[in-house]
Amino acid sequence: MISERKHIRLRHYDYSSQGWYFVTICTSDRVCYLGKIENKTLFPSVVGKQAEMFWNEIPEHFANVELDIYIVMPNHIHGIIGINAKPHVRTGHGLSLPNTPIDENVGTPHGVSLHGSLPHDIHVPPEYNKFGKTIPGSLSAIIGQFKSALTRWCNTNKHTFGWHGRFYDHVIRNEEEFERIKNYIINNVNNWENDKFYPG
Repeated sequence: MISERKHIRLRHYDYSSQGWYFVTICTSDRVCYLGKIENKTLFPSVVGKQAEMFWNEIPEHFANVELDIYIVMPNHIHGIIGINAKPHVRTGHGLSLPNTPIDENVGTPHGVSLHGSLPHDIHVPPEYNKFGKTIPGSLSAIIGQFKSALTRWCNTNKHTFGWHGRFYDHVIRNEEEFERIKNYIINNVNNWENDKFYPG
């Protein structure tokens, strides 16, 4: 019997759409390649510092992307990414999302409590993501390029490293969610020992 694979991306949602996204990217097997935390202080590794540098360079490669708060944890990265409708248009925290029926099969990482109504009636063009191809400028393209850049750097510089094959995201629907997620990221280091990804 073939079990149905859980969808990490929201089905029928255009991830190149304007909006804000909460993203979590994990290392392979949750190995702490990116650093360590001692006495609630984060000590990034050489790889972790490089990951932070590549993360901050994302807008240089995607002109329609805006970064908000992020944290490079020992074995994962949390970040808020904004995709603007047009390059160089800064929207602040304008969370105007297109309207579309969304499938809520996306799990919220780390049990972050998120509430609020879903958008409705988002128009999805029929050519969207044909044959599973990544849409240029979409969230998958952004994260894919970031992950590839760090992997190449590690290979070139002979650092043992690997990413988990997929990543997790949450479409931020309103300002209340934005602030709640932001506070969660800010407190991630202090709550490390209770974190879902804590190696134990």
